[in-house]
Amino acid sequence: MKTSFIHEDFMLHNDAGKKLYHDFAKAMPIYDYHCHLSPKDIAENRSFSNLYEIWLEGDHYKWRAMRTFGVDEHFITGNATDKEKFEQWAKVVPHTVGNPLYHWTHMELKRYFNLDILLSEETSEEVWHHCNHLLEQEDFTTQQLLNRFKVEVVGTTDDPVDSLEHHITIKNSEAITTNVVPTFRPDKAVEISRPQFKEYIGKLGEAAKISIKEYEDVLTALEKRAQFFNEVGCRISDHGIENVPFEPCTYEEASRIFTKAWNGETISVQEEMKYKTYTLLYLGKLYASLGWAMQLHIGAIRNNNERMFETLGPDTGFDSIHDLPLAKSLNGFLNELDKQNELPKTILYHLNPIYNYVIGTAIGNFQGSGIKGKLQFGSGWWFNDQKDGMVKQMTDLANLGLLSSFIGMLTDSRSFLSYPRHEYFRRILCDLLGTWIEKGEVPNDEQLIGKMVQDISFTNAKNYFSIK
Repeated sequence: MKTSFIHEDFMLHNDAGKKLYHDFAKAMPIYDYHCHLSPKDIAENRSFSNLYEIWLEGDHYKWRAMRTFGVDEHFITGNATDKEKFEQWAKVVPHTVGNPLYHWTHMELKRYFNLDILLSEETSEEVWHHCNHLLEQEDFTTQQLLNRFKVEVVGTTDDPVDSLEHHITIKNSEAITTNVVPTFRPDKAVEISRPQFKEYIGKLGEAAKISIKEYEDVLTALEKRAQFFNEVGCRISDHGIENVPFEPCTYEEASRIFTKAWNGETISVQEEMKYKTYTLLYLGKLYASLGWAMQLHIGAIRNNNERMFETLGPDTGFDSIHDLPLAKSLNGFLNELDKQNELPKTILYHLNPIYNYVIGTAIGNFQGSGIKGKLQFGSGWWFNDQKDGMVKQMTDLANLGLLSSFIGMLTDSRSFLSYPRHEYFRRILCDLLGTWIEKGEVPNDEQLIGKMVQDISFTNAKNYFSIK
């Protein structure tokens, strides 16, 4: 039986990096400030029937690899049994060498299930039965999994119309030790050109208990929902945008544009940008007043396969990287908020790594207010949360700003088996810093570099967000 390659010095290629990881990074708790875990699953302490449910269900990273290898959709999102879907994934895994999925797969098998074998068609039956047996035990419920990996904070992703009933249950539970907080994600109220916009605004009004008839009502509803989120523990917002809109717009213009869309009239691209600009600026000022941090996830072009989108819907593996211009609109947007000192703490992610230097220099324009790293260049996101992407993001940040102020890794995942990604990130961080030490480019100073590792792994995020 071939054994796994996930040994204690995995991804660590020098003595300095090994010492940094084992002495400083390994034992640090996890601050997972952005993910897509289900608060319902946490509140109800869900247990999983089998390995497919906890590992493959909803994981479009794996789905893309399976499609690329030629697996029929029947065994990916279709009506095949859970075991059949898992068996197809097991066949694909040996062919993912070079993709981070290969590393993640075997780290997850080892860290969660103590399985030190390579997953393949030949080993799938053993893995299936071994893992399913463990999943029957109490320490594989959602709450216990969070405890096992010392996850202190989880930031889920939530729509303004959400009742947050599960967050309230979690907040009131003495048994749940992880602080699970909602994140305010108002994309549907910003995307004025989408066909579902009017229907969504109606739902927003219902959630805020007001009748929405004009643009002022939309802003009032968003503010009321943000206040409610704040009461439940929310301290972070999030926006998924193709690009940062910055088309100067007055309140009167935004109001007229909203009325046109509300009445079913077609709005121009410029009008769309104006509406988005005014609305996002309004929200940014609101976040600043609440003491929240604002996340901008920029640069995804979504649902590119129309046939599959009509069949499966969004978030099923048909998104990719955008290449719209960024620098002028990003700096203009941040500057507009900063004019009256209403720029909240802001984390910028871009799916396209060619914009690393654009973001790395832009954040330097708006630091200050006595806040360490007020503007952040977020961790390598989505297609970039692999070794090369992480190293590039951290190296570019170090070249242009302060790597030592970086708030580090997040899972951005729907899976409760994703927490070894924090270990993966920490190993890569320690190997990078260890390489610099071995080359004599930074001092071999454990107090200095070791503290830097711990700060990036956990402490900076803990101090950055206003979450207890």
